Amino acid sequence: MVGFGNCIPYRVFVASSVVGLLLGFVGCSAKDSPDNDSFQNSTVTDGKPVHIPAGKETVVQVRNEDSEKTDTENDVSGLFDELAFKKWPVPDFALFITGRQYGFIEPCGCTGLDNQKGGLSRRHSLLNDVRQLGWPVFPLDMGNQVRRTGIQAEIKYHMTMEALRELKYESIVYGPDDLRLTFEELLVEIYPDAEVSPLPYLSANVDLLDFIPRYQVKEVGGRRIGLTAVLGGSHHARVGGGEDILLTDPQESLDEVWPQLESEDCDLYVLLAHASIEESQELARRFKGFSIVITAGGAGEPNYLPEPIEGTESVLIQVGTKGMYAGVLGFYGESQPRLRYQRIALDAKWKDSPQMIRLLENYQHQLEGMGLKGLQLNPVAHWTGHEFVGTDQCGGCHEQPHEIWLETGHSHATATLVRPPERKEVPRHFDPECLSCHVTGWNFQGHLPYETGYVDLEASAHLHGNGCENCHGPGSAHVAAEQAEEVVDEDQLNKLREEMRLTLENAREFCMKCHDLDNSPDFGKEESFNRYWEEIAH
Repeated sequence: MVGFGNCIPYRVFVASSVVGLLLGFVGCSAKDSPDNDSFQNSTVTDGKPVHIPAGKETVVQVRNEDSEKTDTENDVSGLFDELAFKKWPVPDFALFITGRQYGFIEPCGCTGLDNQKGGLSRRHSLLNDVRQLGWPVFPLDMGNQVRRTGIQAEIKYHMTMEALRELKYESIVYGPDDLRLTFEELLVEIYPDAEVSPLPYLSANVDLLDFIPRYQVKEVGGRRIGLTAVLGGSHHARVGGGEDILLTDPQESLDEVWPQLESEDCDLYVLLAHASIEESQELARRFKGFSIVITAGGAGEPNYLPEPIEGTESVLIQVGTKGMYAGVLGFYGESQPRLRYQRIALDAKWKDSPQMIRLLENYQHQLEGMGLKGLQLNPVAHWTGHEFVGTDQCGGCHEQPHEIWLETGHSHATATLVRPPERKEVPRHFDPECLSCHVTGWNFQGHLPYETGYVDLEASAHLHGNGCENCHGPGSAHVAAEQAEEVVDEDQLNKLREEMRLTLENAREFCMKCHDLDNSPDFGKEESFNRYWEEIAH
């Protein structure tokens, strides 16, 4: 049995009319494209002509088989039909590829679920759809489940692990932020009690007291898959865990592991590299037996197509960020093409999974049970030294701005956590990551309360909503001076008034602490900010 990587070289070419569209996907420039004379037409299984270099065989085929258009430009329509995989011939098996959740167990933001991607619930629905095709499916995840440390991050990590058990993942990789959790929290998922199955982590260069295998060989659909994983060297400095977590050089580790894995005589060898794109490519060039290299590198959206890695017969697949995409890769053994790949956005076309919604509910119940004290979120003093007094106090003098605020979404921000407009069964008013931008008196990015800031629904009724003081600062000194019975020095009054002023020029940067790329992706654009400002102008 010969490993796939030793059989067929990989190339992806498209005609010059669409090279501009795919430059970012196939890693070449227009001037490097072959002349049309160097191509031959070959009809593949879906009946569409595909340009391939003379003497070579195509490996990755992604086409919309329903389309009747035959011109070359429209042949790439399969790239954008994210349900095209359902029309593929039955593969020997399919890899289901996810990763880099980064704490986003569900989409988060102000734009509504219809305009957001990601989340465990949609992931489960997609995976169910793939399995219902009757294919042998091998789910794998590239790690980085969390982005923060602390008790809430630990609860979220374990909730994610419960989800991956429910989804029956076969291989899981550690990301650097996962390894910043305590060793004890990591250990409980790979060496649990007898009632819970250990999760299938693997790594060639991350050692947790010898509990993690350095490689895996799995039989799926009558084929043998050989996998190993590495954490890129550039991530090592971010990892905590102390002496219980041993990290070694990725290349040196693969020097040891690859000969053992190669001897297993697998049909397909896969390297899971939680590393930069550059380091992932370099490892592929050194260890050329890996047909597929899946990388956690790159920013923004993952490429539509696997990319050829120069100097090898391997291809590189990106997983993207924040768990917003999944990839499905079909393996066809001796058939042609041997691989088919589809990048799939986890958007609103995938319905919520009841099982995952129940996990989200349970996660919120755990946060409720812990409370701020149990989560060790102790209030900190505001940098001004002043206290929060509530928006109604502001409205006593600033009547018109207060009336405008009452008509904006900011005034209802807390209510949207108690009674969410979507996924109503999952209230979030005990979730610090949500509270920080939906109440008054919290540190937006630190996800913790200020002293005299919001505590809970009843005790902090005056701090409901995203109130005036979130932007202008706590108002105790300003209110006291304005309402004082004795005469206050005019200079002091003006000083306190000036402290509360937030100019429009500074507002955009300040607002982006909540309206960041995660929650309001287009907020930083000039025209978008102006549109947002019109809704609250005061």
